[in-house]
Amino acid sequence: MANNVKTAALLAGLGALCMVIGSIWGPKGVVVGLLIGLVFTGGSYWFSDKLAIRSARATQVSVEQMPQYHSIVEGLAQRAGIPKPKLYVSPSPQPNAFATGRNPQNAAVCVTEGLLNSLCWEEIQGVLAHELAHVRNRDILTGSVAAAVAMGITFIASMARFAAIFGGRGGDRNNGLGALFMMILAPIAAALIQMAISRSREYEADAAAARMLGTGEPLAAALEKLDASASRIPMDVNPAEASAYIVNPLRGRSVSKLFSTHPPMEERVARLRSNAWVQG
Repeated sequence: MANNVKTAALLAGLGALCMVIGSIWGPKGVVVGLLIGLVFTGGSYWFSDKLAIRSARATQVSVEQMPQYHSIVEGLAQRAGIPKPKLYVSPSPQPNAFATGRNPQNAAVCVTEGLLNSLCWEEIQGVLAHELAHVRNRDILTGSVAAAVAMGITFIASMARFAAIFGGRGGDRNNGLGALFMMILAPIAAALIQMAISRSREYEADAAAARMLGTGEPLAAALEKLDASASRIPMDVNPAEASAYIVNPLRGRSVSKLFSTHPPMEERVARLRSNAWVQG
């Protein structure tokens, strides 16, 4: 229920923001803003998972192609009491993973080639348990929509900047000021949206994964390796989508602090190696 409320608030906020921006250009602008908002909100709900998969350049893999990947996920899905999600692999060399989709019935899990090449299957199982915990907790819709909303805000800011350069409505000074206002605030708003939804849910997914496996060690060992690799191996990912990944894929980039959506890795690993997850 809490995630549903958050998702509805994000979608409503995006729609309202589009209308506010449109109002800079008068009543007709409000109507245009409303139409754009409806397109953005509808697309965020129905197509956010496809956008994430496409952004990662991932391809779906069959049981014949990767039997162990499918076997592990099928077993974990049974333990979690959810349908088996579609499985994808991204060609990125950075070890990482994410889950996406609007509900457990339409979920997808994606791992990178870097993850498959750098972790053992026991560690990969820990990562996959974490991602299926997100699916079971219905975090994936909120995260996917938040990413789409953040990308939408960035798009709106770009449109505002374009309007400021070319001077909407005869170059009226208020138009320029409004556009400048959004140009400055939009990236901040995008980062705040991401931070608001991500940190606590990562701890919860870690704990759920450890309970699913009966131990937190496989995921703890995997997280240490993934975190170290993320700072060395770059990944071409939109900052708005960084929160979907199990570790921050922007770890080695200057923009990572602005879009810092993950709790401290040392704290995550310490919790997994303690007994906190048993009650958590």
